Amino acid sequence: MNSLSPRAAVGLFLIVVLAWGVNWSVTKQLVQFLPPLWTSAIRSWIALTGLFVILGLSNNLVIPKRRDIPVVLSVALLHMTIFSVLVAAGVRFLPASKAIVLGYTTPLWVAIAAPLLGKDTLTAPKLAGALLGLIGLAVILNPASIDWTNTNVVVGAGMVILAAISWAANIIYIRAHRWIASPLQLLIWQVLVATVVLTVSALITEGLPHAELSRKLILLFLYSGLIGTALAYWAMSMVNKSISALTTALGTTGTPLVGIASAAILLGEPIDMSLVIAAALIVSGIGLASLGDRLLRRQATASG
Repeated sequence: MNSLSPRAAVGLFLIVVLAWGVNWSVTKQLVQFLPPLWTSAIRSWIALTGLFVILGLSNNLVIPKRRDIPVVLSVALLHMTIFSVLVAAGVRFLPASKAIVLGYTTPLWVAIAAPLLGKDTLTAPKLAGALLGLIGLAVILNPASIDWTNTNVVVGAGMVILAAISWAANIIYIRAHRWIASPLQLLIWQVLVATVVLTVSALITEGLPHAELSRKLILLFLYSGLIGTALAYWAMSMVNKSISALTTALGTTGTPLVGIASAAILLGEPIDMSLVIAAALIVSGIGLASLGDRLLRRQATASG
C-alpha cells in the first residue's frame, strides 16, 4: 500500500490524533507502576514487535543504507529516547493535561530555532505564531497554574519543555536529511535502536524492573505500545504520503486538545481557565507557524 484514498487518510489521521492524545494519560498511569526508563523501554519493545508484523506484512522491511543511518540515530535518540523518557519523567509530577500542552510546543521551538541556525526563513506569520505560543507558555507556567514552590512540579515542567526542544532538534535535522529509504521503511530501525538504548540505560540505572503484574498494567502497556506508538507511527507515515504537510501540521494541533479531554475523562483532572487559554494560544501559534511554512514553500516554488 503506497498511498491512501482521501477518506482513508483522514480516518487514519484521526486515529493518530486520538492515539497520541490519550497516550499521555496512559503514560501518566504507567509511571505510577514503573520508573520512566522502564516505562519507555517496555513500551518500545511492544511497539517494536507490532511494527515488525505491520511492516513485514506490507513488505516494508529493508536494510538501511549508510546515508540513512544518521537520520535513524537522530529519530531514535532525540525523539524516541530522550523525548520519551523526559515526558515519562515529567508527567509523574504534572497533570497529563498540562504536560501535553507543554510537550506540543515543539513546532514553536522549530519556528524559533530553524531561522537562527540558518535552516529556515523567519516570516511574519511564523514570528507571530512563535510569539503567541510563547505567551501561551507563559500562561500555563504562571504561579496560578503551576506551583512554583513545589520543586518536583517545576522540574517536571522543565523536563517536558526540554523534551519538546529535543523533538524540535530532531525535526530540524530531518528536514535537512536526504532520504534514501522512506521514513516508513526506516521506522522499525529507529524503534530498534531506541529500544536497545532504553533497555540498557534502564538496566544500568534502575536494575531489573519491579512491578506487580496486573490486568490494568498489561492493558496500559498494550495500549501505549501497540496503539499509542506502533499503530500511530505507522499511520502517520502513511498519512504523510496522502495529506499535505500543512494539513497534517494543523491537524496535529488537535492532539493536545484530545489529551486535555482524555485527562479529564480518564484521570479526573480539572480543566482550569489558564489551561484553556494556554492551549488556545499555543494551538493558534502552531497554526500560524505552519501557515508561514506553507507561504515559504509557495514562494520557493514560484521562484523555481
